[in-house]
Amino acid sequence: MDRDQVAHWITAYEAAWRAPGTDALAGIFTPGSTYLQGPYEEPVVGLPAIARMWESERAGPDEAFRMASEIIAVEGDTAVVRVNVSYGDPATQEYRDLWLVRFAADGRCASFEEWPFWPGEPFSADPGPR
Repeated sequence: MDRDQVAHWITAYEAAWRAPGTDALAGIFTPGSTYLQGPYEEPVVGLPAIARMWESERAGPDEAFRMASEIIAVEGDTAVVRVNVSYGDPATQEYRDLWLVRFAADGRCASFEEWPFWPGEPFSADPGPR
């Protein structure tokens, strides 16, 4: 993979999020892909399971959002991408996210892991009273 290929994949990911249904996912994820919604989450495994998760997570294909991304690194089949997403018009929710994406030889994602952060949420565990 190179930066241009990763940029193309990111564009296709956003287009799939905006498209009705989940048919576009087969063009960006392999049949046996894994998708982690956070570093400690259980992986969603396989295209049908990713499609179900995808539909349950979004408001719909007409959901108002803006997405900006920056490719941080590409090494072999792996990319690291910083993503900023604002939902709503005007924005009511914002996320900053890191994506770790491993690609199959055909350019589709074989493994996707995200590390989402949003304003007002702690960045460390609360140890509680001592």
